[in-house]
Amino acid sequence: MEKEHIRYYIKTRTILGINALTIHHELVSAYGQDVVSYATVQRWSKDFREGKREQLQDNSRPGRPIAETTNDNLERVRKIIDEDPHSTYNDIIAETSLSYGTVERILHDHLKLRKITSRWVPRELTAEQKQVRVRVCRENLEKFESGSWHLWDLVTGDESYFYLQQLGRKSTNACWIGEDEMPKTVARRSQFAPKFLFCIFFKSNGPLVLHGLDKGKTLDYQCYIENCLKPLVEQIKRVRKSSGTAGVKLLHDNARPHQHNKVSTFLREEGIKVMPHPPYSPDLAPCDFWLFDYIKSNLTDQTDKNSLHNAIADIINNIPENEYKKTFNKLIERMRLCIENKGEYFEHLIK
Repeated sequence: MEKEHIRYYIKTRTILGINALTIHHELVSAYGQDVVSYATVQRWSKDFREGKREQLQDNSRPGRPIAETTNDNLERVRKIIDEDPHSTYNDIIAETSLSYGTVERILHDHLKLRKITSRWVPRELTAEQKQVRVRVCRENLEKFESGSWHLWDLVTGDESYFYLQQLGRKSTNACWIGEDEMPKTVARRSQFAPKFLFCIFFKSNGPLVLHGLDKGKTLDYQCYIENCLKPLVEQIKRVRKSSGTAGVKLLHDNARPHQHNKVSTFLREEGIKVMPHPPYSPDLAPCDFWLFDYIKSNLTDQTDKNSLHNAIADIINNIPENEYKKTFNKLIERMRLCIENKGEYFEHLIK
């Protein structure tokens, strides 16, 4: 029974002139021996009878003031955090001799701090590189927004290494175990683990070219032209029978083979314009911010290059067309975020 209900009963029976002993007997008869002691009934009945108490709740009883959260201690903790944002609770306790609870209160209740993992970024951008990112995004956006460029004319591609053996992510490796069982182990991938470099090109309605390099081969400008760009041009002409390469824009990053003069000449002769891409900007490249990660998270273990090629082909061919289209729309959104964020990396702003 709630304390307020018991006190309300005691108050009511006292007003009616019933003595404390009788009230206690009535409560015990109704709720059992442990409901309330006679001394408590007697004390509350006396207070109600003499007018010393009207409310049913306990009087406020302020506890011992927390003397440790003084302005001096707040400044001491703030100074430690300013000097080393990576400081742990133990570091702060060792320097201030404050208790764990006091440090916790100062950090969270007074300084309003929270500890989060540092964001990974591809590179520490200079002021000039940030300006280039903003400028290129503005120029590209202006062409799309004015209607002189269209997303359905955009082709993008890049290359990445894919392993035969897939380790998976920490979340996918988690498993339930019994009380006496040892957790399963996953060995770190060897630097000599077999892997192959694949080049992938796609547009807003699906994949266009998938090319895998033989083991030991490197992607230079000649290989890029012969094995990637020429098949890409042929595929574009096959799917765009009426217009061919007219109006096509190619988005690829600033890797050395992509920027070679002979590559630029080949694309110009084929009537393909290159969409400018700022340096150190994987967050503005659809292969980097979407496709490669999607493929690797869906790959299973493979036996050789051919099976790996077929597995990658199955994945990219089974991605719904609207996902490819959505990715190009996200590229526009990302360019706007880059401008709004003054050229800084913006992945943490994407919901």
